[in-house]
Formats: sequence, C-alpha cells, structure tokens
Amino acid sequence: MSATFLEARPLDSDWNHWLRSELASTHARKIRTAIMVGGAVLCVIISMALQVPQLATSAYMVFFASKETKLLTKITGLGGIIVLTIGIGATLLLYKFTYGHPELRITGMAIALFIGMWLSRASVIGPLGFLLGFVVAVSQSVGEAAPSTEYLVRQLLWLWVALTYAIALTVVLNLLFLPDTPESAARPKPKSELSTASRRPDGRSLFVPDAFTNPAHVHFALKVTFAAMFCYIVYEAIDWSGIHTAFITCTFIALESTEATLYKGTLRVVGCVVGGALALFSIVFLMPHMETIASLVVLVACASAIAGWVATGSERISYAGLQLAFAFFYSVFQGYAPDTDLDNVRNRVVGILFGLIVTGLVFQYIWPERASQRNSK
Repeated sequence: MSATFLEARPLDSDWNHWLRSELASTHARKIRTAIMVGGAVLCVIISMALQVPQLATSAYMVFFASKETKLLTKITGLGGIIVLTIGIGATLLLYKFTYGHPELRITGMAIALFIGMWLSRASVIGPLGFLLGFVVAVSQSVGEAAPSTEYLVRQLLWLWVALTYAIALTVVLNLLFLPDTPESAARPKPKSELSTASRRPDGRSLFVPDAFTNPAHVHFALKVTFAAMFCYIVYEAIDWSGIHTAFITCTFIALESTEATLYKGTLRVVGCVVGGALALFSIVFLMPHMETIASLVVLVACASAIAGWVATGSERISYAGLQLAFAFFYSVFQGYAPDTDLDNVRNRVVGILFGLIVTGLVFQYIWPERASQRNSK
C-alpha cells in the first residue's frame, strides 16, 4: 500500500490532468456512489425515527464498509460485525478491572492498540486485527467521561447497535444493487503488490513469513501507539476531549513508510477541510431553516454524493472522500434536532491537524522507514 500511495503522486506540472482522470465518471462509480447516498439517507431516517444514538457513526460506516465488489463488501461486513462484537465484549470485560483506575485503563489502551497495529502488518487478517485493537482502545478512552458503569455499558451496547445495523444495511444494499465486476479481477497488479508478494502467507498460516523475525513490524506498532497515546494524554491533560479525532487520526493514517503516511495524512487534511467547510456552511445557513427530516435528508444526500464520488475513486484519492464524509457527519449530527453549535467543526479540524503533526514527527524521526527500503527487501 505504501508504494501505491507514492506511485500515485502526480508530477508538479500534471496536477490538472491527474485530478480530472481521478474524478472521471464511470458506470460503476455512479452505482457505488448511489449506494452510499442511499445507505447514508436510510441511516439518517432509521436513527432519527428510532432514536438510535451515534447517528454520525452509523452514516460513516456506510462509506467505510462499501467496497469495490460484492464479495469484498460481504467479507468486510461479516468480518467487521464479528470483530466489533468481540471488541465490545472484550472492552466490557476489561472495564471490570480498569473502570475507576486510569493507570490500568491507559495501559490497557496502549496494549490493545499495539496488538492491533502489529496484527495489521504481521497477520493475513490485518484490517480485522487492526479494527479489534482500535475498537478496544477507543472504547477504553471514553471511560472517565461516563458518570456511572450502567451508563457506560448502555452507551457501548448502543454503539454496537449503531455500527452493526449500518454495516448490515450496507452489505444488503451492495448485494442488491452493485453489479458483478469480474473484469476487476483481471486488472494488472500494481507494483506494490508485486514487490510484497514474497511476504504473503502460504495459505496455511495466519501470519506473514517474517511476522516474528522482522523488527519493523514491532517498530511500526510502537510508533503508532506512541503517537496516539501522546495525543490522548495531551488532550485529556488540557481538558479538551473535543479534539479526540487526534487519537483516531494517528491510527488511521499510519502506513508502512514515512512518505506514504504523510501522503495519506495530506488526503485526510484535504477531506477534513472540505467536509468541515460543507458542515460549516450547512450549520450557519441551512440548518436554522430546517423544520422536517425531509430537508435534512436532502442535505445528507448532497454531501454524501460529493464524498461518495471521491471515495469511489482509486486509492490515490479515495481516502479523502472517506474523511470528507467523516468530518461532515461528525460536525452536523450533534443530536436529534438541528444544532447551530460550531464548536464541533473547530474541534474536529484541530484534532485532525494535531494528530497529523504528531504522527508525521514520530514517523520522521523514530525508526523512519522509507518505501525504497521496503521495496528493496
């Protein structure tokens, strides 16, 4: 993946042609974007009608779980639901020992995140291993804000409901409307896949051949854990939990090489700025005049169409689309009624920029790993 990001960068004189080609219209892209728009709109209607918390998370999961093919979407959805169930169960069990004990809770967060990031590189189920560690770590990070254990358990179970129904809805929509694309399997493999073929498991192991011998896997997990926990300790110390997106940023932009991590961070900033600008415009000029859910649905459909069009592009720009959706949904959906509070928009942007700066510095100066070094191995 690192090499793919580096190969994606256009020449300075070729930006216009590169951007036009990346945003070009295709039949498959139109269908995938329509599926994302429909899924986000349905999440808004369902969550608003049934008063399901975490509406922003449900709407974002539509984008996160939608993949290029039916098979990938089904595998991602089923695997994600299983991992989420295990992760929520594990964090509830962990809270029996860590609730009310910050020293144990922070230690548990760091260990869970380290294991998840190590599995993301050393295991064949890398994305699911990462998701498991991430769910446990993030769930532990909100423990001190809960007024009681009963409230905490209820919120975590509602989180499972919000995530699970959104993923299931996304899988169903893709299975119903996404056309079969056998030609995608015949596409030529990018250089990044060819250069890492020797590191793939032989089908009889859950781990890549160098999982326990290559120190780079441990270094990578330690760097991400350090960056994320540093951000967490800082925003808790200054009592500014609104910038918790810094913690999420450190984990989601991390790739093997320093250059690829910074490139992905740039995509996150671009998506965040565009999504935040759309949210700001909506909160200031549109939402004060909204009186029914119909107007909100139209707004969500328009924003989702923009984010979905970018997210269904190649790996060169798709991450910016995901971040556009993330910034917009988490800024606009602040409850079950229109809200004109701009603090969320500011906090999301500040948190993402803070996480990007910390991650960039950590990957630049602590065990820096260059893409050229990985490809030569």
